[in-house]
Amino acid sequence: MSINRIKAILLHEMFMMRHSFEVINDIVIYPLLQIVIFGFLTLYLFGLNGKTAGGYVLIGTILWQIISITQYSISVGCLWDVWSRNLTNIFISPISIYEYFTAYIISGTLKSLFMFVLASILSIYVFHFNILHLGIINLFLFYINLILFAFGFGIIVVGLIFRFGSRIQAFAWAMIGIFQPFMAVIYPVSILPKSLQVISYLFPPTYVFEAARASIANPGVQWEYIGKAFFINIIFVYLSMMFFDRMFKASKKKGQFARLEG
Repeated sequence: MSINRIKAILLHEMFMMRHSFEVINDIVIYPLLQIVIFGFLTLYLFGLNGKTAGGYVLIGTILWQIISITQYSISVGCLWDVWSRNLTNIFISPISIYEYFTAYIISGTLKSLFMFVLASILSIYVFHFNILHLGIINLFLFYINLILFAFGFGIIVVGLIFRFGSRIQAFAWAMIGIFQPFMAVIYPVSILPKSLQVISYLFPPTYVFEAARASIANPGVQWEYIGKAFFINIIFVYLSMMFFDRMFKASKKKGQFARLEG
């Protein structure tokens, strides 16, 4: 794996982002708007003596941006190469698929970290809620688990795009939203019907959001939740890589990869 080739992909993405208002809107403006909306909802709940419920809403909204932005960066980053008819040029170069994804993981991680810091500052000074009270170690463990899930989900979406073409490009920014209700982002899993609770606990972020809510009352590390999230994440990332490999091979075999730029 070459550091220089990874840096080249990162530079390539930086140039695209600088000249694309759509990307800035999707990874900065829209996430901030969501946080502002749910932040004011939090203030309303605080006023009704619903401080715990308000904390649930704001913490979930901020942490969700880590998943959303990282997954978006991986999936839409690939789509920009499709739209610009540059995908073939990239893969006839010495760049490997692992270097390609590594660059987008780094990019997505940095973008989501920037937004997390910005959202945390906004939360403190505008909505009077300090997410750092959850503990630095907790936040680090939450972040790692959410990044792992976003990476796995992102490469599944890219695999689908490689296999079925840009006609399913909406999956790049919309597919993650389909699963959001099952992950109990802003409410406890216990309010879901029993049948949906079983589904909810199949997703690693569910344990992260449950751990975050538990940490409001007890800032200690919720090792049981974190351990389960990490274990399921490892399985999920492994299966997602196998899925992408199968989609990538099928795309080349059926000629879909060549038609992506048609």
